Amino acid sequence: MQPVQDAGAARFDPRRLVLEHLDAVTPALESLASNADTLATWGVELAERLLAGQRLLAAGNGGAAAPAPHPPAALVGRFDGERDPFSAISLHAESSAVTAIANDYGFDPLFARQVKAHGRAGDVLVLLSTSGRSANLLHAVDAARAIGITTWALTGAGPNPLTDRVDEHVAIDARSANAQEGHLIALHAMCRAFDAAVAHRREAQR
Repeated sequence: MQPVQDAGAARFDPRRLVLEHLDAVTPALESLASNADTLATWGVELAERLLAGQRLLAAGNGGAAAPAPHPPAALVGRFDGERDPFSAISLHAESSAVTAIANDYGFDPLFARQVKAHGRAGDVLVLLSTSGRSANLLHAVDAARAIGITTWALTGAGPNPLTDRVDEHVAIDARSANAQEGHLIALHAMCRAFDAAVAHRREAQR
Protein backbone atom coordinates (compact mmCIF):
# COMPACT_ATOMS: atom_id res chain seq x y z
CA MET A 1 0.00 0.00 0.00
CA GLN A 2 1.40 3.38 -1.05
CA PRO A 3 1.80 5.99 1.72
CA VAL A 4 -0.50 8.97 1.51
CA GLN A 5 1.48 11.93 0.17
CA ASP A 6 1.03 15.30 1.80
CA ALA A 7 -0.75 17.63 -0.64
CA GLY A 8 1.47 20.59 0.34
CA ALA A 9 4.62 18.55 -0.22
CA ALA A 10 3.34 17.50 -3.63
CA ARG A 11 2.96 21.15 -4.62
CA PHE A 12 6.45 22.04 -3.39
CA ASP A 13 8.52 21.99 -6.55
CA PRO A 14 11.46 24.43 -6.33
CA ARG A 15 12.71 23.58 -9.83
CA ARG A 16 9.31 24.50 -11.28
CA LEU A 17 9.37 27.78 -9.36
CA VAL A 18 12.84 28.56 -10.71
CA LEU A 19 11.73 27.85 -14.27
CA GLU A 20 8.64 30.01 -13.80
CA HIS A 21 10.84 32.84 -12.58
CA LEU A 22 13.15 32.47 -15.57
CA ASP A 23 10.17 32.39 -17.94
CA ALA A 24 8.95 35.63 -16.37
CA VAL A 25 12.18 37.35 -17.44
CA THR A 26 10.96 37.26 -21.04
CA PRO A 27 8.35 40.05 -20.64
CA ALA A 28 11.04 42.25 -19.06
CA LEU A 29 13.37 41.66 -22.00
CA GLU A 30 10.58 42.34 -24.47
CA SER A 31 9.81 45.64 -22.74
CA LEU A 32 13.47 46.59 -22.92
CA ALA A 33 13.71 45.66 -26.58
CA SER A 34 10.74 47.90 -27.34
CA ASN A 35 12.58 50.74 -25.59
CA ALA A 36 15.97 50.17 -27.23
CA ASP A 37 15.87 53.55 -28.98
CA THR A 38 15.33 55.35 -25.67
CA LEU A 39 18.17 53.50 -23.95
CA ALA A 40 20.51 54.18 -26.87
CA THR A 41 19.56 57.86 -26.84
CA TRP A 42 20.18 58.04 -23.11
CA GLY A 43 23.66 56.58 -23.52
CA VAL A 44 24.59 59.05 -26.26
CA GLU A 45 23.10 62.04 -24.44
CA LEU A 46 24.81 61.05 -21.22
CA ALA A 47 28.13 60.87 -23.05
CA GLU A 48 27.65 64.36 -24.47
CA ARG A 49 26.79 65.79 -21.07
CA LEU A 50 29.53 64.10 -19.10
CA LEU A 51 32.13 64.98 -21.73
CA ALA A 52 31.02 68.58 -21.18
CA GLY A 53 31.66 68.26 -17.45
CA GLN A 54 28.20 67.38 -16.16
CA ARG A 55 27.40 64.61 -13.67
CA LEU A 56 25.12 61.57 -13.35
CA LEU A 57 23.12 61.08 -10.15
CA ALA A 58 21.29 57.81 -9.47
CA ALA A 59 18.94 56.64 -6.74
CA GLY A 60 16.42 53.98 -5.77
CA ASN A 61 14.90 52.22 -2.77
CA GLY A 62 15.21 48.63 -1.59
CA GLY A 63 15.52 46.08 -4.36
CA ALA A 64 15.27 48.80 -6.99
CA ALA A 65 18.28 50.48 -5.39
CA ALA A 66 20.55 47.50 -6.04
CA PRO A 67 21.18 48.17 -9.76
CA ALA A 68 21.58 51.94 -9.34
CA PRO A 69 25.28 51.92 -8.33
CA HIS A 70 26.23 50.12 -11.53
CA PRO A 71 26.33 53.20 -13.82
CA PRO A 72 28.38 55.28 -11.33
CA ALA A 73 30.78 52.35 -10.90
CA ALA A 74 31.07 51.91 -14.67
CA LEU A 75 31.49 55.65 -15.32
CA VAL A 76 33.99 56.39 -12.56
CA GLY A 77 35.70 53.08 -13.24
CA ARG A 78 35.24 51.41 -16.60
CA PHE A 79 32.73 49.34 -18.55
CA ASP A 80 33.81 48.12 -22.00
CA GLY A 81 37.41 49.31 -21.91
CA GLU A 82 39.90 51.93 -20.83
CA ARG A 83 38.79 55.56 -20.95
CA ASP A 84 38.75 58.66 -18.79
CA PRO A 85 36.67 58.59 -15.58
CA PHE A 86 33.44 60.58 -15.38
CA SER A 87 31.58 62.08 -12.45
CA ALA A 88 28.68 59.94 -11.17
CA ILE A 89 27.17 59.41 -7.73
CA SER A 90 24.82 56.75 -6.39
CA LEU A 91 22.89 58.80 -3.83
CA HIS A 92 21.56 56.00 -1.65
CA ALA A 93 25.07 54.53 -1.38
CA GLU A 94 26.23 57.53 0.67
CA SER A 95 25.41 55.72 3.91
CA SER A 96 26.43 58.41 6.38
CA ALA A 97 24.57 61.13 4.49
CA VAL A 98 21.51 58.90 4.00
CA THR A 99 21.21 58.03 7.68
CA ALA A 100 21.93 61.59 8.82
CA ILE A 101 19.37 63.15 6.48
CA ALA A 102 16.72 60.52 7.20
CA ASN A 103 17.31 60.92 10.94
CA ASP A 104 17.10 64.72 10.88
CA TYR A 105 14.54 65.36 8.15
CA GLY A 106 12.71 62.10 7.52
CA PHE A 107 12.87 59.73 4.56
CA ASP A 108 10.71 61.63 2.07
CA PRO A 109 13.11 64.57 1.47
CA LEU A 110 16.20 62.33 1.49
CA PHE A 111 17.08 62.29 -2.20
CA ALA A 112 15.81 65.81 -2.85
CA ARG A 113 18.31 67.16 -0.35
CA GLN A 114 21.14 65.20 -1.98
CA VAL A 115 20.08 66.43 -5.41
CA LYS A 116 20.20 70.01 -4.17
CA ALA A 117 23.67 69.41 -2.74
CA HIS A 118 25.29 67.53 -5.63
CA GLY A 119 23.29 68.49 -8.69
CA ARG A 120 23.93 71.30 -11.15
CA ALA A 121 22.02 72.48 -14.20
CA GLY A 122 22.62 70.11 -17.09
CA ASP A 123 23.22 67.03 -14.94
CA VAL A 124 21.17 63.85 -15.31
CA LEU A 125 19.23 62.13 -12.51
CA VAL A 126 18.28 58.47 -13.03
CA LEU A 127 15.67 57.05 -10.66
CA LEU A 128 14.73 53.39 -10.24
CA SER A 129 11.41 52.18 -8.84
CA THR A 130 9.22 49.18 -9.60
CA SER A 131 6.08 50.89 -8.26
CA GLY A 132 6.90 54.41 -9.41
CA ARG A 133 5.23 55.70 -6.25
CA SER A 134 8.10 56.31 -3.82
CA ALA A 135 7.66 59.75 -2.28
CA ASN A 136 11.39 60.36 -1.91
CA LEU A 137 11.93 59.79 -5.63
CA LEU A 138 9.04 62.07 -6.58
CA HIS A 139 10.46 64.82 -4.34
CA ALA A 140 13.86 64.27 -5.97
CA VAL A 141 12.32 64.91 -9.40
CA ASP A 142 10.84 68.19 -8.18
CA ALA A 143 14.20 69.26 -6.73
CA ALA A 144 15.99 68.32 -9.95
CA ARG A 145 13.58 70.26 -12.14
CA ALA A 146 14.01 73.37 -10.01
CA ILE A 147 17.76 73.23 -10.66
CA GLY A 148 17.57 72.35 -14.36
CA ILE A 149 18.57 68.68 -14.07
CA THR A 150 17.20 66.22 -16.63
CA THR A 151 15.30 63.33 -15.06
CA TRP A 152 15.01 59.75 -16.35
CA ALA A 153 13.27 56.82 -14.69
CA LEU A 154 13.30 53.05 -14.91
CA THR A 155 10.11 51.63 -13.41
CA GLY A 156 7.83 48.64 -13.41
CA ALA A 157 4.63 48.70 -15.41
CA GLY A 158 3.36 52.17 -16.25
CA PRO A 159 1.89 54.63 -16.21
CA ASN A 160 2.67 55.54 -12.61
CA PRO A 161 3.40 58.78 -10.73
CA LEU A 162 7.12 58.63 -11.52
CA THR A 163 6.70 58.06 -15.26
CA ASP A 164 4.24 60.98 -15.30
CA ARG A 165 6.72 63.32 -13.59
CA VAL A 166 10.13 62.65 -15.15
CA ASP A 167 11.36 63.93 -18.51
CA GLU A 168 11.74 60.43 -19.98
CA HIS A 169 11.18 56.90 -18.76
CA VAL A 170 11.37 53.21 -19.57
CA ALA A 171 8.57 51.22 -17.92
CA ILE A 172 9.18 47.48 -17.75
CA ASP A 173 5.95 45.51 -17.87
CA ALA A 174 6.91 42.51 -15.74
CA ARG A 175 6.76 41.16 -12.20
CA SER A 176 8.54 43.37 -9.64
CA ALA A 177 11.55 41.08 -9.25
CA ASN A 178 11.91 40.65 -13.00
CA ALA A 179 11.48 44.38 -13.57
CA GLN A 180 14.36 44.97 -11.17
CA GLU A 181 16.47 42.49 -13.11
CA GLY A 182 15.47 44.37 -16.24
CA HIS A 183 16.67 47.63 -14.69
CA LEU A 184 20.18 46.26 -14.43
CA ILE A 185 20.13 45.09 -18.03
CA ALA A 186 18.83 48.49 -19.12
CA LEU A 187 21.59 50.32 -17.25
CA HIS A 188 24.27 48.07 -18.71
CA ALA A 189 22.85 48.64 -22.20
CA MET A 190 22.92 52.39 -21.59
CA CYS A 191 26.53 52.15 -20.41
CA ARG A 192 27.44 50.24 -23.56
CA ALA A 193 25.94 52.99 -25.71
CA PHE A 194 27.70 55.57 -23.52
CA ASP A 195 31.13 53.99 -24.02
CA ALA A 196 30.59 53.72 -27.76
CA ALA A 197 29.56 57.37 -27.96
CA VAL A 198 32.60 58.49 -25.94
CA ALA A 199 34.93 56.45 -28.15
CA HIS A 200 33.27 57.88 -31.27
CA ARG A 201 33.71 61.44 -30.00
CA ARG A 202 37.36 60.85 -29.07
CA GLU A 203 38.04 59.34 -32.50
CA ALA A 204 36.40 62.29 -34.25
CA GLN A 205 38.58 64.71 -32.31
CA ARG A 206 41.84 63.10 -33.45
